[in-house]
Amino acid sequence: MESLFEAAKSGIMATAGKEEILPEVKSQPLHKARETVGNPFVDNPRMTCREVSVYYGDKKAINNVSIDIARNEVIAMIGPSGCGKSTFLRCLNRMNDTVEGCRVVGDIRLDGMDIHDKSVDVVPLRARVGMVFQKPNPFPKSIFDNVAYGPKIHGLAQNRSELDEIVEGSLKKAGLWEEVQDRLNQPGTGLSGGQQQRLCIARAIAVSPEVILMDEPCSALDPIATAKIEELIAELREHYSIVIVTHSMQQAARVSQRTAYFHLGDLIEVGKTARIFTNPRHQLTEDYITGRFG
Repeated sequence: MESLFEAAKSGIMATAGKEEILPEVKSQPLHKARETVGNPFVDNPRMTCREVSVYYGDKKAINNVSIDIARNEVIAMIGPSGCGKSTFLRCLNRMNDTVEGCRVVGDIRLDGMDIHDKSVDVVPLRARVGMVFQKPNPFPKSIFDNVAYGPKIHGLAQNRSELDEIVEGSLKKAGLWEEVQDRLNQPGTGLSGGQQQRLCIARAIAVSPEVILMDEPCSALDPIATAKIEELIAELREHYSIVIVTHSMQQAARVSQRTAYFHLGDLIEVGKTARIFTNPRHQLTEDYITGRFG
């Protein structure tokens, strides 16, 4: 049976013809220290995170993570269950504010703006940094109203004609328009699982975000729906920065340009996806992608 390492590697090779992927470094010895190896920083980032730690009560769940989110790029966050990748993802639009007993320290900036500054309102922040959850969660409204909800509350449309344009454009970007254009007044909850997830993506992009966070967006979907979401992610990268948490290393290899590996709250390694899966520099990273634990 093909190992996870080989499967992920195959995913990279399958996409290599579409976009040239160059390794960051030649073969290097694996490091055993629990420190971030590789380069977590980029030029002209969309978001910057410096020394970010997360506490649940007295328990430290994220330990001094520093990383940049690049523009027009997909970065995949991988690691075993409970490693902190989803907790860190929720830091990026302050979703952890809703968790009782959760405390976030460190510096997180969006286009240079400190997202924890007292003057920052989380409602417009979460419009700029949208979220797509693991399980599709359409509102109990029509397909049209699901997508129109954000533009309405943020005042992005001056009239019905503008709202219609936003809804149609968002559904087209989400690859859903052709399937639902004749039933916009029907409940969004009546769509299939994959269609519901694309509806949630359309809802997120309707408010013109800069960053889209995806927390295992395909884990509840069948392979055909998953393939459609992955194709959509590749298209959306042209307009947005995308951060995806995934347990599927094959998916990370297919959709991302950079990969970050988390382990027990530490950011262990960051680098170009091709290198992470073919030439990891940290022993913990290699152990995970070769299936020694996970």
